[in-house]
Amino acid sequence: MPVAVVTDSTAHLPEGFAERHAIRVVPLHVLIDGVAALDGVDVGPAALAEALGRRRIVTTSRPTPAAFAATFREALDEGADTVVSVHLSKRLSGTWEAAVLAAQEVGPDRVRVVDSRTTAMGLGFAALHAAAVAAEGGSGEEVEAAAVAAARRSETLFVVETLEYLRRGGRIGAAAALLGTALAMKPVLHMVDGEIRPLEKVRTMNRATSRLVELAVRAAGDGVAELAVHHLASPERAVELANRLQERLPGSCGCVVSELGAVIGAHTGPGVLGVVVQREG
Repeated sequence: MPVAVVTDSTAHLPEGFAERHAIRVVPLHVLIDGVAALDGVDVGPAALAEALGRRRIVTTSRPTPAAFAATFREALDEGADTVVSVHLSKRLSGTWEAAVLAAQEVGPDRVRVVDSRTTAMGLGFAALHAAAVAAEGGSGEEVEAAAVAAARRSETLFVVETLEYLRRGGRIGAAAALLGTALAMKPVLHMVDGEIRPLEKVRTMNRATSRLVELAVRAAGDGVAELAVHHLASPERAVELANRLQERLPGSCGCVVSELGAVIGAHTGPGVLGVVVQREG
């Protein structure tokens, strides 16, 4: 293919999707009690959930520009004319900035870097749509446009057991964290303009799951939609949510279920449940 597509590990593509669609994935870094590991390579969801359950200190960091530069050069050396690199919101991470620095080093005329303004399968769908255009022989400009358009058509909704992990990581303000404490409320959050923002609060996790279904149905509208469900250490809830979504949206293109990796999971905590709705173009 003349255009190679790159993304990062926060896309949390289901197993095998990256290889099937020729998407290169650059992992972010996870530090558990100061010991560095690569997201999705050295540490996965189970190890993360165990570490959080044992109250170990878990932090995250972006890939280095050198890691991106090596991936870009590899793609170009293997025959690509252009690289389109699609990443999680620059308001959540320095990953996009690291990719931009690498692109400047490798050649800004050959590497296009996209801020998806989202993460998880909001990012994953953007990368997949970009890869589909690349597979059809699209130009770098067309592949970039496909990623940007897909990201704009996605809606990311999720509920966490507690906002404490997001607050610790600086991904949501202390004032918003108060939403989750009153009467043990469960906060429903969404991505807006590249940021995580509170949408509403409900009293129980069961009610939160029902609200995710209702909000996802509203986001899908009358058209065909692709769906994804994310979780960390809650596989039964995730399957139940996916089944309910498919019942309510029989015209959808199916629903993939993907457990969050260590980087996103470190900021949401165990028990998180999320839905990504990718509307039809």
